[in-house]
Order: sequence, then C-alpha cells, then structure tokens
Amino acid sequence: MFEKLFKLEENKTSLKTELIAGVTTFITMVYILAVNPSILSGAPGLENAGGSILFATAVASAVACFCMAAFANKPFALSAGLGLNAYFAYTVCGQMGYSWRVALTAVFVEGLIFIVMSLTNVREAIFNAIPRSLKTAVSVGIGLFITFIGLQNAKVIVGGSTLVSLFSFSGSLANGTFNSVGITVVLALVGVVITAFLLIKGVKGYMLFGILATWLLGILCQLTGLYVPDPANGLYSVIPSTIFSFPDLSVRMIGQFDFGFIASHFLDFVVVVFAFLFVDVFDTLGTIIGCAAKADMLDEDGKLPSIRGVLMADAVGTTLGAFLGTSTITTFVESSSGISEGGRTGLTACVTGVLFLVSLFVAPLFLTIPSFATAPALIVVGFLMMQQVADIDWKNLVEAIPCFVCITMMGFAYSISEGISFGIISYVVLHLLAGKTKDMSVLMYVLAVLFLLKYIIL
Repeated sequence: MFEKLFKLEENKTSLKTELIAGVTTFITMVYILAVNPSILSGAPGLENAGGSILFATAVASAVACFCMAAFANKPFALSAGLGLNAYFAYTVCGQMGYSWRVALTAVFVEGLIFIVMSLTNVREAIFNAIPRSLKTAVSVGIGLFITFIGLQNAKVIVGGSTLVSLFSFSGSLANGTFNSVGITVVLALVGVVITAFLLIKGVKGYMLFGILATWLLGILCQLTGLYVPDPANGLYSVIPSTIFSFPDLSVRMIGQFDFGFIASHFLDFVVVVFAFLFVDVFDTLGTIIGCAAKADMLDEDGKLPSIRGVLMADAVGTTLGAFLGTSTITTFVESSSGISEGGRTGLTACVTGVLFLVSLFVAPLFLTIPSFATAPALIVVGFLMMQQVADIDWKNLVEAIPCFVCITMMGFAYSISEGISFGIISYVVLHLLAGKTKDMSVLMYVLAVLFLLKYIIL
C-alpha cells in the first residue's frame, strides 16, 4: 500500500527510513506547539487562549503535512511560522492596535491569495526565475541560519556586548547558574559529538538517536542533581510529570473573522496582508529551495517537479490555520533534519502530521523534550547543508558575490527572506553593471525592484 501511494522504491527509500525521518522531523519542530501559543497569547484578548492556539497549531500543521503528501509527495513538514506569529501578536495586534480577529482575517485572506497564486503559477514562476547559483546559496545560507538557531537554542551562543557571544562557563560557576544553564550547554555539545559520531559511522536514524541520547543524559543529570530546572530562564524539567492531556478550548477561536474591518479600513488591511504575504512567500520559497537541494530533488535546470503541489499545501495550511485560530502556516526548515535521515516522500510528511495529531493527547510528553536535545540535530543539519557551498563557482565573480551576499545576510540578518532579498538585488545590479544579462529572467528585474521598494517604503 505504501509503495503504491508514495512510490518508495522509485524515490530510493524504504518504509523504515520514511518513518524514522518523519519522527525526526517532528521532534525537531515540536517546540512550535509550545512557542506558538506563547507568542500569540501576547496579543490583547488572547491571554488565556493558549489551549485553543495549541489545538489550531497542531491540527492545521497535521492537515498541511497531509496535503503536502497528497499534492506533491514531498517530505516537507509545515507548521506556524516563527516571525510571522510575532508580527501577528506584537505588531498587528500590539503596535497597530488591531484586534486578533482582524489579524486572523488578514492571514485568511493571505491564504486565499496564495491559493490563487499557486493555481496560476505565480509562485512557481518566482521559484523558477531564481538562478541555480542563488538556489545553491539559499540552501547554504539556510545551513548557516539553522546552525545559528541550534547554537542559540543550546545557549552556546548568547547575547552580549558584541551582539553575540560565547557562553561563559566561568561566569555560570561564579553566579551559580552552572547547574541550570551551564550543564545544558555541556549536554548540547555532548549531543553534537554523539550525533556527529553516529553520522560518521553511518548509523541509520542517527539524528533521532542523537536527540534521544541527549535527552536521556539530561534526565540522568536531573535525577542526580547535576541539572536543576530554572523556569525563570526557560529551563524546565526534562522528566515528564504527566503524559496524557488535551488542550483547554474554552476560548473560542474557530472562524472568528472580522470582515467588516476590510470595508472601513481597506488600505490599512492591505498593508497588513502584504506584510504577511511578502515574508511568507520568500521564507517558504527559500525553505523549499534549501530542503529540495539537500534532498537532490532539483532537476538540471534548478526546477522542482511537483512544486505547484508543494505551494498549494502551504496555501491550504495557511487558510485552514486562520480558520482554526493560528497565524500563517509555512514550510519548516527543520524538514531538513528528516531529509538528512533519508526522507524522500510524502510518507515522511504524513508521519509528522500524524504525530501532530497524537500530540493533542500527549502534548506534555513531547513538550518535555528540551531544546538542548534538539539543538545538536539542527547544528549537524547545518553542517550537511553547508556542504553545498562547493557547488558554487567561486571563480565566476559576478555569480559568486551575490551568492556570498545571500549566504551571509541570511545568517546575520536572521532571516531567510532577507537573505533572498539581498541576494537577488546584488545579483541583478552586478549583472547589469557587468553587461551579463542575456540569460536573466525579466522576473528577476521585477523582484529586485520590489525588494528595493520594500526597503525604501517599509
């Protein structure tokens, strides 16, 4: 049955590989079930809606993953996008002062626009217009980006006078935080070594085993008193206190739209929708490029077969997510962890989707997995994605410099979409100055102008 549905043999994978890949992807992105309710609850009126948001996040993520399998048979998993949820809560509902119902309406409209764009090949055209060299740079940049996320989650890299600094063990010993923060940094570094060793030895499921081994070490440290939870610093018990629980749905969020706002504040509404739309388009395209390149799914022209289905799954997920009560659903860069485990078909996405549904009943178990246990997986995935830097022709400066700009800006600006923006602008400008525009798509000029206008106007 699975062979017929997902064409496992054709995609050079197996049922066992796909199952492990799906579980690995889920474990590396399960944090969203805790983070998304936490962020969206910061919007006025949603202070007590954590349970409803968790429900919406899990269900919308599951359905989007199933759509990814059905529409495209690709191993990409989806959930509520970070950054977009912060924009929803802190900018639209906070700074702008609009109600959360207006924000949900904007996300819903964004989803509908995405569906139209996917059906009319607009998003596919944008994907295909990006040169292959920049596609490679996007994948490498995401490797740098996801490594940075992993190092931050592990608290190996922290904020400091130089913007970012290395964690200070001597400082943690002096201020008495070694048994809370310090030991988790040690565990994360040990986890990187374990995961890297399993990778070197060619162990199937190395990513998943690395996460579980690091979590187990954390449990042992807590039992022996080496690790002491410190909720004030976001460090909680790594031992599940309970397993079975269902979210509190007392705050109703399903179908809570405010279409009347569009008629009375049309231009304001357009600005909000555009911001959601812009960031999501290029975050999603960047993630798809990176993950597809990592899985060697791009053809010789740098195109992704079945990309329309991939984009449609993203669009349907966003629309459904808004209806259920959560912010924009987008393809997750953590999908690369499952891909690194060998996931190549929609079965990987299906497994992730099923686990999202299961999490509704055993959320406490999954949410107990600490960030220091999943951080090593992200760091190792970053290494694997960075390897593609060798595919860039560094001697062709007019191609190489925009790639360098794209890679560095993606990591240092902490944004996939910003990396793509700077990469495309520099690519067009340098090719124009060098007189090498013969093979460049007209759409690249359009994108460069739009990106420049965004920085000038917004």
